[in-house]
This record gives sequence, structure tokens and C-alpha cells, in this order.
Amino acid sequence: MAVTLQQIAEAAGVSRGTVDRALNNRGRIRPEVEERIKRIAREMGYQPSRAGRALAMAKRKIRIGVILQYMETPFMQQVLKGVLEAKEEVESFGGTVKIYEIEGVEPEKVMAAMEELREKGFNGIALTPSEDQLLRARIDQYQEEYGIPIVTFNADLEDTKRLCIVGQDTFQAGRTAAGLMWEMTGGNGQVAIISGQVANPGLISRQKGFTTEIKESFPGIEIVDIRYSYDDEWVASKIVEEFLELYPELTGIYITGHGVKGVCQTLQKLGKDKTMHVIANDFLEENLKWLKEGTINFLIGQDAAVQGHSPVIILFQLLFDSKAPEKEYQYTDIVIRTKYNMG
Repeated sequence: MAVTLQQIAEAAGVSRGTVDRALNNRGRIRPEVEERIKRIAREMGYQPSRAGRALAMAKRKIRIGVILQYMETPFMQQVLKGVLEAKEEVESFGGTVKIYEIEGVEPEKVMAAMEELREKGFNGIALTPSEDQLLRARIDQYQEEYGIPIVTFNADLEDTKRLCIVGQDTFQAGRTAAGLMWEMTGGNGQVAIISGQVANPGLISRQKGFTTEIKESFPGIEIVDIRYSYDDEWVASKIVEEFLELYPELTGIYITGHGVKGVCQTLQKLGKDKTMHVIANDFLEENLKWLKEGTINFLIGQDAAVQGHSPVIILFQLLFDSKAPEKEYQYTDIVIRTKYNMG
């Protein structure tokens, strides 16, 4: 038996009209509620009438490219799941979604993928950017010269012509981490930062948010060092060993990206896992394990699946319905977890 809008409404705890607006992209609904309703509809196996839309899609030839960097990281694997869900939705209406997976920071490969998509007639691109001047110029060129809209996700390149950004407000996430560090340290002591890729705009922004808030609000806390693990667990572990040798009074570590396993294993090995204050990001299985054990004190989440799903749907709505995104900055929620509210 076909799933009805009323059944979805009951499952989501909203009205039938709200479900109708969400599933048909009619607006007047909060983005997070719209995403939740669509997720429930997918889980219930809801199938809308596709005949008219599929015919229109065939005429318009909507083709969307998705370019992901940092694919060696567990977080981006979660983002990919959201992309694949959106790909299934768009292709059920006759559209095309092509995905490029790139490991590490490779702006040249991103630009090569963009050019391939343009040459093959794709008319919308979603990508995870890295800080690179040529990539910035290429994004502007695609929008202004070729008329191909670009949506960035997971990280942003501000001051470009990209359509919008879907992801965490990383500067605010860094400030949040600074506040949590203040709570744990009592506003005094030495702390250090371990970041991932030097050219990752999101990690740069988290780092800036953390250092800005510490300097402005918590003068009793000293940031003694900032190092980069390049998303390598072994490098992260060696950084911790050096920190503890160089700064015997170190009381806190903020991990802006990956490297959590290397950090926590080393703290455990050296008997510092119960005394060092550690803040990290993302509700990954490995991270939640260390949170439960108490080596990590706080995890800050950013909703990976939405970051993968929303950019594709935003481009689809723009290309099919001429519906522009309501906001330039489409931030996901900043969610804080401790071992006491893991769920």
C-alpha cells in the first residue's frame, strides 16, 4: 500500500500541509524540519507521482556534479552517504548526478573535475573547497562566464561568487570550543591546538574562532602551540608526545579536525587520558568511543548527512524550479555531546 502524506505527517509530528510543503519544495518551513520530513518520507518508502516531473526533467537535462575532497577521512564518508541519497532522489526524476572523490587537498584535481563537468554539459556543481587562489577565481568564472552555479559544502570560500554554503558555522564552533575549554580549566592554564590540513578553510576558521575567543574573553588561558597532523593519526600521536615534552604544564588540547585516535591513544599510553582536557569534532564511531571512555570531554557535531544531501537538492531546486536558496549561509546546528548525553 502506498505511503500517504498523512502517515508521514503523523510520523513526523507535523501537519499534512507542512509535509506537502516540504516534499514539494514550497518553502515556508525551517530547513532542518524540511530535511527531517524528507528523511522520514524516504525511510517510509514514500514515492511521489513522477510522470510529469520526469518528462520535464528529460527536456531540461538537469546534470549536477559533486566534487568531494578529504575522502580519506571518516567524516567525509558520512557526507558521501548524504550525497548518495540526494543522487538517488534526483535520478529518480530523470536527472544525472556525477560524483568525484578526491583524497587529501587537491585543488588542481577539483578544477580538472569542474572543467570535465562543464565540457559534458553539467549545469550545477557542488564541491568541498580548499584555500586556493586559482580555485577561487575558477568558481567566479563558472558563475559569471559560464552561468554554472556553485554550492560549497563542509567548508566555505567567502568573497567568491558561489551560490551558497552548506555546513557548520566553523568560526562559531571554534568559539564554542573555547568556551568549553574555559569551563574545564577554570579559565587558567596552557592549551594547544592540533589541526588537520593547512589548506582546509573549515579547520582554519575553527582555529581562528578558538584563538579569537580565548584572546578576547579568557586572558588566563595561554595557547602555547598550534600544529598540523595532515589528517594522519601517526603524525597526531607524535605531536602529542612533543607537546607533553615541551609543555609539561599543558592542561588542554583542541582538535579541530581528524587525528583523534592518535591523540587519545597517546594520552592513554602516557597516563594523561584522565587529566588532559580534550575537545574534538564530529560524532564518528571512533570519536564516540573515546568520549564514552572519558578521554575526550566534549564533542562538537555538525550533521554530516545534511551537508552531503542539501547541496545537491539546492541545485536541483534551482535548476528545475528556479527556486534560489533562501539563505546564503545554510548552517547546520552546533551540537555538543558529553559521555552523559551520547544517546
